Amino acid sequence: MITVKVQREDFDIGAELAALSDGDTSVGGVASFTGLVRDMGGAAQSSMTLEHYPGMTEKQLTAIAEEAMQRWPLSKALIIHRYGKLLPGDRIVLVATASAHREATLQSAAFLIDWLKTKAPFWKLEDDGKTQSWV
Repeated sequence: MITVKVQREDFDIGAELAALSDGDTSVGGVASFTGLVRDMGGAAQSSMTLEHYPGMTEKQLTAIAEEAMQRWPLSKALIIHRYGKLLPGDRIVLVATASAHREATLQSAAFLIDWLKTKAPFWKLEDDGKTQSWV
């Protein structure tokens, strides 16, 4: 089962991770990664604004989760990615995978976050309080 959420609002890490194994006694492990907004130079007003193309983004995130499900013996995969204006310390992304096997969960979660970091269809506007730049 694959769950992909692209949302403005924050998420509850504990609740999301619990849902991956809830009622499924075949799950032997859950691996996850949570990405946070870093302080971009110490400016009090620093922020990041993430934009995306609704529909296309979810489709591409689902496709990469499907690839992970094919490469590893996973029972579930989760991707949550936020958009909108985010401040240092805010959660940006959560990826998590569940499997009967530890190695599959660790490798697949690393695969998903690496893909999100390099290829996900999001546009970032960084604002240090003085200048703004798209990255």
